Amino acid sequence: MRIAIAGTGYVGLVTGVCLAEKGHNVVCVDTDENKIAWLNLGRSPVFEEGVEELIAKNRDRLTFTTDYRAAYKNSEVTIIAVGTPEKKDGSANLSYVFQAAIQIAKSIERDTVIVIKSTVPIGTGDKIAKIVNDNLCHRVNAEVTANPEFLSQGTAVKNTLNASRIVVGVESEEAERVLREVYRGFDQEMILTDRKSAEMIKYASNDFLALKISYINEIANLCELVDANINDVAYGMGLDPRIGGSFLQAGIGYGGSCFPKDTKALHWLANFHDYEIKTIKAAIEVNENQKLKLIKKSQKYYDSFYGLNVAVLGLTFKPNTDDLRDAPSLQNIPILLDDGAHVKAFDPIGEPNYRKVFPTEVEYCESIEETITDADICFIFTEWGVIKQFDVSKFAQLMKNPIVLDGRNCYDLNQMKGQGVVYESIGRRTIVGKAAHAEFLHPGKLVRGSVVYTHKRAMEV
Repeated sequence: MRIAIAGTGYVGLVTGVCLAEKGHNVVCVDTDENKIAWLNLGRSPVFEEGVEELIAKNRDRLTFTTDYRAAYKNSEVTIIAVGTPEKKDGSANLSYVFQAAIQIAKSIERDTVIVIKSTVPIGTGDKIAKIVNDNLCHRVNAEVTANPEFLSQGTAVKNTLNASRIVVGVESEEAERVLREVYRGFDQEMILTDRKSAEMIKYASNDFLALKISYINEIANLCELVDANINDVAYGMGLDPRIGGSFLQAGIGYGGSCFPKDTKALHWLANFHDYEIKTIKAAIEVNENQKLKLIKKSQKYYDSFYGLNVAVLGLTFKPNTDDLRDAPSLQNIPILLDDGAHVKAFDPIGEPNYRKVFPTEVEYCESIEETITDADICFIFTEWGVIKQFDVSKFAQLMKNPIVLDGRNCYDLNQMKGQGVVYESIGRRTIVGKAAHAEFLHPGKLVRGSVVYTHKRAMEV
């Protein structure tokens, strides 16, 4: 089929290369000329495993352009995959979606099925249907459908080609027929419903996962107080098939392009209808507090960061992506800088994007070793594989004061015993190595002797 896609962000680009892989002729449209030029060179503007390989493999079926009129003119299916960023009030900004709908309506010269893949509030499909009908320039039929995506950054290509389900919201048999043809090469079950229900499935799914993360983080915080181990608790919970083990990894909160804005958007939508989803409101509040968990832990060791060398490992919101949206580092590093810290940071992929935010304020390093050398404290914000596989004995060898605050539980507690390191993670007991205590006889630290005097679970090993 001839398919046009509006938008070459994570969703649009991944959708485009995957549909081309399944044999469709795909043209991807974007207003950013630099991005299109980059794509026409076979380079992906986002770091996502498998995208560049699929671009190269399917060049005969895949094109990139800024000419939306030519792209939409004779497309059998036109997919809207533009961004829906968060407004200041928490609602979704639909201006890009509406703009794309108008451009499509004015360009199409044949019957077309318009597919909304962008994450949009429930009822947006009805608004787009009206916009399209009001702006048609030719006597054609344009069916508007909802087809939300469920990809995860870092594994987006795999999630698309091997989706857990394909959700389609249609209002006519013809639209159903066309979308069945689009996904004919996919093995996954197609969930057929109406537009509004399809839109709700997307929000309900994302917000439930966000709620699950906030819940396990709340349990982790309580584990620290009652001397329980969150790893064991989460494992025991996850064995119950009604619960499952996914999204039960305790840490310093969720980030990224979906969960933060989708929880706020659904919360706003409910309020608009004079209703409050209390669980979603709580998930948002818990997540915002959780992002500062390590800063709060650090106050047990230093009254101020002024003049301290602070090491930061991981800048992106999750591993295997260069995306910084709502990454905990964006909230924590400004606090460190404002308090007078000298911040050295390492991230295997995210550094170029982070330099756009902090071009000179942060010292960027090429390795973990360089980052932690002479550091007074180390924060871990992202569970990159290179960080999880790091030789932990080097913390004591290279740091001035080996205090490691791990927001992603990268290391096994037994692994940290005897390393001469103060090691605090999320929902687990604090490890204080015997060799570490002599380094903490500084009046600016709240560490005395060989035991951290914070709560009963700090222990000497």
